[in-house]
Amino acid sequence: MKSSKLIMGCLATLGLTAGMATAQANVDRDAIAERLKPAGQLCLQGEDCGTAASASATAASGSGNGNGGIDGAEIYNSVCMACHETGAAGSPIRGDEAAWADRVGQGFATLLDHSINGIGAMPARGGNPNLSDAEMEAATAYLVEPVMDVPELGSTDEAPAEEAAAEEEAPAETAATEETAAEETAATEETAAAEETAATDSEPSHAGIDGEAIYNQACMACHMTGAAGAPIKGDADAWGARIEQGMETLYDHSINGFNAMPAKGGNMSLSDDDVKAAVDFMVDAVQ
Repeated sequence: MKSSKLIMGCLATLGLTAGMATAQANVDRDAIAERLKPAGQLCLQGEDCGTAASASATAASGSGNGNGGIDGAEIYNSVCMACHETGAAGSPIRGDEAAWADRVGQGFATLLDHSINGIGAMPARGGNPNLSDAEMEAATAYLVEPVMDVPELGSTDEAPAEEAAAEEEAPAETAATEETAAEETAATEETAAAEETAATDSEPSHAGIDGEAIYNQACMACHMTGAAGAPIKGDADAWGARIEQGMETLYDHSINGFNAMPAKGGNMSLSDDDVKAAVDFMVDAVQ
């Protein structure tokens, strides 16, 4: 009888030990499976792989800018960062409150206008004429958001102001009608004067050429950075002595080359008039 009890006790102990070992093995397998789990999943076109959640997250992230979800950071990184992360050509570095202090005081609308149309050494649209106004607005907002409160993109304060102005002008329409005759007379005299001026002043052959576009294409690399001693566009001190030589001399240097500057900025496909238009664009910035 004692032997039977001893045998039964041993069997019970072995069963308990085996059960614990199995449970531990399952835990180990689960842990290993968790560590080996892939970081992502392959999603084929047409499958529902959480796109709804992704779309919701995207909408939430872009809901506050009111600008159609344009990624201002992406445009900044591809077009603006080269200067606004390094301070090249005097560019204010993103996030530098001291460098931005005076500019922020001008307001976001003025900063956006400078981004779109250019100012000083900064070319229009950062040198990429393919960017739309909305894309420039998004990039400018990303650039200045660390140092100022950016208004909701796509909104303007001009519409209410225009409506108010229209309401104020409505009572004055009667008086304006009485002045029509005098204004027509003045307009006739101005037209005659303009025709006389046009007859006496002949425009140069390159007057209708877009000098800014040629500058962005052939001249900006040196005249925005000062490379090889090139006078930076908008730097009145650097251009002063050169302008004193006269425009014809500046045209000649630009067309035929001068010191380190190659003829026609290294682009021999440009006509002489193309080069003159680009020179006028740079000189106009300091006059």
